[in-house]
Amino acid sequence: MPNACKQVLVKNKLGLHARPAMQFVDMANQFTSDIKVLKGGEEPCEADGKSVMQMIILAAVEGTPLTIEASGDDADEAVRRLGDLFDSGFGEDE
Repeated sequence: MPNACKQVLVKNKLGLHARPAMQFVDMANQFTSDIKVLKGGEEPCEADGKSVMQMIILAAVEGTPLTIEASGDDADEAVRRLGDLFDSGFGEDE
């Protein structure tokens, strides 16, 4: 089964709050791959990328590095497109 991962950085000022978490989950659910988001550091955490509550529990503030991991037939595209959401700041800083 294909795997892919990408390091991302939370760029939006308000961090990964409800709205961007929902955007991420909505997009993640368009893919058949399993998607996980990992937060390292002093309080490591892992979230199911298809669960809004788990994404919010990451408590990822601006500047937090995260790793998106996907496993499945569309893993590469999933990681690329989900990474693009982080790169865009979820459209909040425009």
